[in-house]
Amino acid sequence: MQTIILGSGSPLPHPDRAGPATLVRAGGKDFLFDCGRAVLMRAMSVGAAAPSLAGVFITHLHSDHVTDFNDVVTTRWVMSPGPNPLPVYGPVGTSRFADDTIRMLGQDIGYRTAHHDDLNEGPELMVSEHAEGLVLEEDGIRITCAPTDHSPVHPTLGYRIEAEGQVVAIAGDTVPCEGLASICQGADVYVQTVIRSEIIEKAPMKRMRDVQDYHSDVQQAARTAEENGVKTLILNHLVPPPKPDQEPEIAAQAKAHFSGEVIVARDLTMIS
Repeated sequence: MQTIILGSGSPLPHPDRAGPATLVRAGGKDFLFDCGRAVLMRAMSVGAAAPSLAGVFITHLHSDHVTDFNDVVTTRWVMSPGPNPLPVYGPVGTSRFADDTIRMLGQDIGYRTAHHDDLNEGPELMVSEHAEGLVLEEDGIRITCAPTDHSPVHPTLGYRIEAEGQVVAIAGDTVPCEGLASICQGADVYVQTVIRSEIIEKAPMKRMRDVQDYHSDVQQAARTAEENGVKTLILNHLVPPPKPDQEPEIAAQAKAHFSGEVIVARDLTMIS
């Protein structure tokens, strides 16, 4: 099983960091978790194309995590030789979001079906909403979810992927909570979005300081990993994004609370 950070960025645009997105490869299949800006550009760097995705899993509906959902939908549709419904999994509200996306794409869909004789219908989505428990089980791959805490954004999910004798836990934006602990328990790899609280708390803009109460910081992510027996912690979606020479300091902050391996994510960080 492989975990690939397609996008290590955040809502803050960055020239070297695409929006939050993680690809998990297991059993010869590609599972996409969140789809931030430029997700398909990064996916193509590792040979993952929209038509071949086994499913899209959404942690929550904050814009930076779903900015390029429409690109995944459209590209899968126009690049597939025939009908190729896209499985989409997410929290309650995902069906409405998917319907709204199709409506937003209405004019484009009309242009393409008018021009291409072999496109008779628009994109097809197979959406299922989840709150907790089993999401998908097939071919030796088991994906479950649990509620996380990103209040007032509600509901939000974290995912646990079990395959090939390994466990990967993927959390979106959340503070430590019971659901987060449940998906992380004994994980080989735990991907957590984090903020750098020591910097944000000094930000002049209150709107920026406000994000501290609904994101884990580096130390909280590390303690979650330690308390739940995680082997490798991947710090992702860092706000603000670090310069390369700052990464060792951030890793050291985590290692003060966590005895396992710490990786500060960049785009296309991969762990097998």
